[in-house]
Amino acid sequence: QAILAQARCDSIAKDSLHNSVSAQEMVFQFPGLTSLCMVATGLGRSRGKSPRGTPPHPIRTGQEGAVCPITGLSAEHVETIEGHGRQALGSSAMDALAVVQADPDVAEERLAFRNNNSSGEESEPLDLAVNDLRAYPLQVTAGAHSATKDTKRLVRSVGLLALRRFTALFYERCFVDQHIDKFIAHHDDPHSERFALWITEKFGDGTPWTQERRTRPRRQMHLGHEVVDVAHDRSSAHFAAWHSPKREPHKRGEHFKPDDARVWMRLHFWAARETGMFHHQAFMDYYVRLVGHFMSVYSSKSPPFTRESARWSEDPKNIERYLGAGNLMSDVIDKPIDQALAELPREERLYTGSKHPNPSWPYELGR
Repeated sequence: QAILAQARCDSIAKDSLHNSVSAQEMVFQFPGLTSLCMVATGLGRSRGKSPRGTPPHPIRTGQEGAVCPITGLSAEHVETIEGHGRQALGSSAMDALAVVQADPDVAEERLAFRNNNSSGEESEPLDLAVNDLRAYPLQVTAGAHSATKDTKRLVRSVGLLALRRFTALFYERCFVDQHIDKFIAHHDDPHSERFALWITEKFGDGTPWTQERRTRPRRQMHLGHEVVDVAHDRSSAHFAAWHSPKREPHKRGEHFKPDDARVWMRLHFWAARETGMFHHQAFMDYYVRLVGHFMSVYSSKSPPFTRESARWSEDPKNIERYLGAGNLMSDVIDKPIDQALAELPREERLYTGSKHPNPSWPYELGR
């Protein structure tokens, strides 16, 4: 296992970091690397040679925040995870958090934050026609989404003000939804502003979300006898949602399930529809694909439901039933996944991920 981990380090150092540093040299330069890889991949959990949160070797001063090229994790992230204790927070939640933190998109966001090359300038919307009907391929490389000149043009054609209206209405919907609101511990956080900036950044129009994170005050959450810093990035924000005190006690710590994702997406695209976002057809086609891509790390079985969630608000009867049920989507919550998939159009039931040689939606264009 150690040899395989070392070979993986060598491969990623050459292919991803564009240099020829060996694994041994990399560990010398980044002493936390071996322990980070072992913790994140599970290789070191049963060794018992070091206390939780303590690497098996010293970490050089000044390199405590070095990012592992395999997992995208740093010593401070792993120490935070391990320091809370798997028994105190639940091994399932810790495993789910490690998966989210190792996600290529989340890892890239962490690297962008460390690189300190942010641009928080707001751009003016472009005067482009909203009847652009082209479908642009989703750009994903090695599991991570990449913005292009086309995506930057698309988001500028919409403008940040429109995105803010969209995300503000979305969170208004979330706050009164019986199911989703349980994941949101605090309504007073600037959720909608952060989301609008995140969308802008993901489409390539500067790095306003990363810049906002640099000045974001950290919240602390009490979990049993532990005090945890939360909501300073996507992984910690979702960790906080899993442990929201508003959730039922027996569900606290559980990561998102497909029904959680479906309710979230339906509310999200409903807000988009009500604020006129679907008039920007090319933007929304790409954005729906983007949501399908990002949903996979939070609930791996939820991407097939993305298009159904976008269509749901087209029918006023669906809205009436939802409001009549007291803002509760009883047709989704706790429905077995096999039954839910069977209700989708046949062509929407498959999700291959982006690395498949013949990938399904949302990655099929341009392949």
